[in-house]
Amino acid sequence: MRVEFSQSIEKLAAEDESIVFITGDLGYNAFENLRETLGKRFINAGVAEQNMVGVAAGMAYKGYKVFCYSIAPFIVYRCLEQFRNDVCFHNLPVFLVANGGGYGYGIMGSSHHTLEDLACLSGLQNVTSYVPAFSDEIDTIVKNISSTARPAYLRLGAGKLTPENSHQSGSFNIVHHSEGAETAVVTLGPITNNALMAVTGNEDLSRHVTVLAANTFPLTMPEDVRKILHNCSQIVIAEEHVSTGGLAQQLSVQLLENGIRPETFVSLRAEGYPDHKYGSQQFHQKNAHLDAESIETVLLNLPQRV
Repeated sequence: MRVEFSQSIEKLAAEDESIVFITGDLGYNAFENLRETLGKRFINAGVAEQNMVGVAAGMAYKGYKVFCYSIAPFIVYRCLEQFRNDVCFHNLPVFLVANGGGYGYGIMGSSHHTLEDLACLSGLQNVTSYVPAFSDEIDTIVKNISSTARPAYLRLGAGKLTPENSHQSGSFNIVHHSEGAETAVVTLGPITNNALMAVTGNEDLSRHVTVLAANTFPLTMPEDVRKILHNCSQIVIAEEHVSTGGLAQQLSVQLLENGIRPETFVSLRAEGYPDHKYGSQQFHQKNAHLDAESIETVLLNLPQRV
């Protein structure tokens, strides 16, 4: 998604002189086009994320819209206090852009993984978080972040293209809809692609399972999504994030507030490092039962309604 993000910022900055891009010494062989287009509005702040966000807040206070970029754990955890105090409390247009959410940086280990970002940011004031599942969602999200002009977080991963016949409703992209489905899989980010492989690759599951991708937080649940989830007796969550503060926990509140009480609720989530080993993103997804094969197995073994 980094290429699509770079292209979106380039177009936006060419049209809007208030756009500033600050990188934390990252983006080589990826953002040279932005440096060319933005000129002095392209700033390399070096390995100093806290300072980067403080500078961004000052620029935002003066009327600029500032995108701050780094890999996910550095842009979230290192400067959380600056984002909270300098940006969120003042509702300033500073936008954190994180590359490689979840286990995205694989073998580089826990210091480079981001499994608690939504939990850290969701409790902050005035923040909207975006976790796209598909690369062609980026342009719309970037434009929305800029036009809304308030604190935002964008988590980038490795996504495919949005499936045909998908449609956005509130915080959810309904990516596979089965009329009369009794099971719903609700996903976060690119894990959606694994869920789609699991469901559409099995004829029976394809007919009886609906897949929704949650991509905006705080969650908003329009009537059509409420109806889908209300009619499903089984709900399975799949997210590359710990359970605390993640999609499963936040969706649970929405379900209870809307009187939706599924008979079965399964949370598939990042499990950290249960075998004390590091590996590729696919290795960690398989360990957490977030790969397509594991999701299919979970769906096939759900309790059967009599």
